[in-house]
Amino acid sequence: MSIVHRMAASSNFFLSTSLLKPTFSHFPKRLVSIPTCLYNNKNRAPLSTATTSCAVATDSSQIATLSQNDDVENNTQIEKTQKLVLPTNESSQKLLRIRHTCAHVMAMAVQKLYPDAKVTIGPWIESGFYYDFDMEPLTDKDLKRIKKEMDRIIAKNLPLVREEVSRDEAQRRIMAINEPYKVEILDRIKEDSITIYHIGNEWWDLCAGPHVESTGNINRKAVELESVAGAYWRGDEKKPMLQRIYGTAWENEEQLKAYIHFKEEAKRRDHRRLGQDLDLFSIQDEAGGGLVFWHPKGAIVRHIIEDSWKKLHIERGYDLLYTPHVAKADLWKISGHLDFYRENMYDQMNIEDELYQLRPMNCPYHILVYKRKLNSYRDFPIRVAELGTVYRYELSGSLHGLFRVRGFTQDDAHIFCLEDQIKDEIRGVLDLTEEILLQFGFSKYEVNLSTRPEKAVGGDDIWERATSALRDALDDKGWSYQIDEGGGAFYGPKIDLKIEDALGRKWQCSTIQVDFNLPQRFDITYVDSNSEKKRPIMIHRAVLGSLERFFGVLIEHYAGDFPLWLSPVQARVLPVTDIQLEYCNEVTKKLKASSIRAEVFHGERLPKLIRNAEKQRIPLMAVVGPKEVETQTVTVRSRFGGELGTMSIDDFISRIKSATENRTSF
Repeated sequence: MSIVHRMAASSNFFLSTSLLKPTFSHFPKRLVSIPTCLYNNKNRAPLSTATTSCAVATDSSQIATLSQNDDVENNTQIEKTQKLVLPTNESSQKLLRIRHTCAHVMAMAVQKLYPDAKVTIGPWIESGFYYDFDMEPLTDKDLKRIKKEMDRIIAKNLPLVREEVSRDEAQRRIMAINEPYKVEILDRIKEDSITIYHIGNEWWDLCAGPHVESTGNINRKAVELESVAGAYWRGDEKKPMLQRIYGTAWENEEQLKAYIHFKEEAKRRDHRRLGQDLDLFSIQDEAGGGLVFWHPKGAIVRHIIEDSWKKLHIERGYDLLYTPHVAKADLWKISGHLDFYRENMYDQMNIEDELYQLRPMNCPYHILVYKRKLNSYRDFPIRVAELGTVYRYELSGSLHGLFRVRGFTQDDAHIFCLEDQIKDEIRGVLDLTEEILLQFGFSKYEVNLSTRPEKAVGGDDIWERATSALRDALDDKGWSYQIDEGGGAFYGPKIDLKIEDALGRKWQCSTIQVDFNLPQRFDITYVDSNSEKKRPIMIHRAVLGSLERFFGVLIEHYAGDFPLWLSPVQARVLPVTDIQLEYCNEVTKKLKASSIRAEVFHGERLPKLIRNAEKQRIPLMAVVGPKEVETQTVTVRSRFGGELGTMSIDDFISRIKSATENRTSF
């Protein structure tokens, strides 16, 4: 099974797939939207684990929350919240036009300030716009200059004028102003009539629109240039490195403020910073980019995730597998990966005159396990699952924390079944997906059902029956969903599920896909009731996507404040002075003997020990002074609940174990 393990700034860029490509792109890019709801109380209680879920079709509105925290005499925080619905490009044609025009205004401003700059493309994206330039490197100081020039252009209230010209005329004009990238863009336009948009009489660009009527329709106080980054032309590392300027634009100043507020909260939750601050993971330059080192605390969380995942899968009738990280290159020829996916695979290794390949996915291995013996229709369904590590070649400039790496572990599973078992198997996967996601605090989903594309393998009948089975399973589950007509993979229909985090961002993790392609490539069969060989249905599915990326989502969802059951350290024992250290070690030993993750910290004054524990997001602190030693107790302090009183060690252990088993707070 495959997951495209990367971040996507926008959902606008997808590549079409030819008819006979292998099954290697089951998982769409990670999609993140701006919030449906933002909470910004840093002193909030930890997120509770949900017990029910809801699924919705794609929502066209977004909500940001503006918060103001006022200190009062008792040092509590009263959060005053005003919710503001943020429009999207899909829900507001006005916003889309503003953003597209802002890209043009920015390009015009850049060429006024830097006459030698060459323009390329400048689309609107989910939160704003960008434009790529072939020019000298830019700095933040340059962005301020560009924004001021944009403000002047906006203030002139210049009209946006659409003009249609012939292809020859468009090429003549482009050559006249020496814009080589526009020549390449023109060559890719299939229409004979070419549209050009003018900003007054001062600047023009090849463009299909749409735009606002004039630059004066843009609120300059609702526009901000955010950053500059390098980007290869056409995403090809062999082509020139361009300067990409990102900007955001909104209908009014209030929307911009809400968006900025969201960005600040997202920055506070950034898993890369928290991963370092909390000592969860790292990516070491000496080892290479995109290769994740799980530190002890992060490894503990991973261990908990893996144990829970394995337990639930065994209960649901899956057989667990462990398969090799390499295989002969011939295996990837059969699967088709060497023909269609080579650019994402590492170089082959010559071992005793045979070529071997690091695996980019797990599907062929699971098929080989299936083929190890002759299967009967009575054996179905056959469910196999593996936490399998795969390796993908990624450019160094595209790597991003845990969200885009070169080696990652998929929670991969495949189901081999009969055609009339598809619905029940899909429903079972939906139930398992819900159960797993709920325990990690994800209860809101966006669900999409993608149907047959124009080019596909398999007959109309099997496509219709498989799609109906997926639809019936969703209806039976009671989840709302949106149908993406023609959005399925070439090898079968699919269900994609995005989870919503604490900031309202949506992350694509789970997928369920029917495959008519790989069973044919590997010629897998079973013996039916008439003793004839038939081809089974193969279903690919994943719940978490990959452990690395899901861990990154978890870190940002909880802002590092993991619930007690998932926290790498559940309790920290703190002596008032080192005189109590021996007793603290005894308490810690008892906690560990009861499978509670505990540690002792000492050597500082108690207030600093408490502050440090809170900075490390430790859920519980057991404070020990002379009185606690005398009475063989501990005084418990919660990170969110404050002082919880004095209790016996046995009571402390019992309450932690109960909260851990029931996934509740202490």
